[in-house]
Amino acid sequence: MINKTILPPDRCVMKMDHHCPWINNCCGHQNHAYFTSFLFLAPMGCSHAAIIFIMTMYTQLYERISFGWSTVKIDMSAARRVQPLVPFSVPAFAATLFALGLALGTTIAVGMLFFIQMKVILRNKTSIEAWIEEKAKDRIQYYQTGEEFIFPYDLGGRWKNFKQVFTWSGTPSGDGVQWTVHPKCHQHTLTVDRATETENRQEGEKCKYHMQVQYRAVEDYNGACCPLTKGLHTFFRTPCTEEPRIPLSKGDTILATRGTKWWMYGDKVLDEEQMNAGERIRGWFPRRCVEKCHYDTATASDNTSEKKVN
Repeated sequence: MINKTILPPDRCVMKMDHHCPWINNCCGHQNHAYFTSFLFLAPMGCSHAAIIFIMTMYTQLYERISFGWSTVKIDMSAARRVQPLVPFSVPAFAATLFALGLALGTTIAVGMLFFIQMKVILRNKTSIEAWIEEKAKDRIQYYQTGEEFIFPYDLGGRWKNFKQVFTWSGTPSGDGVQWTVHPKCHQHTLTVDRATETENRQEGEKCKYHMQVQYRAVEDYNGACCPLTKGLHTFFRTPCTEEPRIPLSKGDTILATRGTKWWMYGDKVLDEEQMNAGERIRGWFPRRCVEKCHYDTATASDNTSEKKVN
């Protein structure tokens, strides 16, 4: 697992996932389960509050609680005779409506974070390790080495991976140094892969940030953050980042540097006039809108220039 040094407070966090400003702390080996539980309980509490707000407004506006799917109606007159209700003025209604919006917004936002955390936990990886795995697979694809990258900490079952973080005792599995790994891997598989990438960088070869795989646009894309016309997966799995989206027209050439299963990130190839003006257009675009060029002219031009130098 990846241990990360954070400055400040200049300390090493075992199995670091990310730094969370909500709790003003790092999420790692010792508190990953507690942080994920917080992400689960917060939407549950907000959902409960939202139900109370909705029933309160409904009761005050319509004098009774009515369920549309049945004829059951709860008359509140008896409750009013025993105990008077709190006056529900216009400011109170506005405040309740505002609180309902906050509760629903928090439920959706934190619920998405909980889904993301559970997704990586069931694969027994952290956000940093997912980034390293993505880089390793891109390097293998670019150099066409034919090797198979196996994530070392995925034990082959979601329940086994789940138990690495959540235990009945509350203490996470492992000591933070030695971990249970895949039979085909060892404790330092990711370290070796990182060393290989560093060596490639020192030798001046193309690494993650310099690899450019050429793609050609086969569909138009208007640059929308969540395009409805590009499929449900593309719509719901849009990258959660402030990086821009770039519009594409059929026939455009893009030099992609990274990507996910449904989206890719890269630079659009500009004409000579735009390049002389110093323009640069880069960002995310749907993977389904492009296809990989069978003949990578970007790589070919580099090889040609190297031959001329030699």
